[in-house]
Amino acid sequence: MLQGLFGNAAEVDSKDIQRDLEAILVEGEQVVKAFRIVRDLFIFTDKRLILIDKQGLTGKKAEYHSIPYKSISHFSVETAGTFDMDAEMKIYISGNMNPFQREFKRGADIKGVQKTLAGFILK
Repeated sequence: MLQGLFGNAAEVDSKDIQRDLEAILVEGEQVVKAFRIVRDLFIFTDKRLILIDKQGLTGKKAEYHSIPYKSISHFSVETAGTFDMDAEMKIYISGNMNPFQREFKRGADIKGVQKTLAGFILK
């Protein structure tokens, strides 16, 4: 839990996320893996990537991005340099000039997120 509070990607129990998202998942869709980064979520289902961006001070307002894996043209990861201890992931969607960007703090499991994303888009 402390990793999530400080910006590190922490894996979340996929069964809990499955219950929480039951109303928006299509019939038969299964949550495979999920990562929490502060309040935001990267959710990998067997059909799509769902990014949940919590907003505001309370985090009650949220923006949901539903991205079919076939729409992801590529992604990039910029790792920390000498003076910048954070890493950044950019996900490029076909037909969209601006990528989805997420920052990961030092010590985050960006490799786990990257490996999971690659596993789904390279199928």
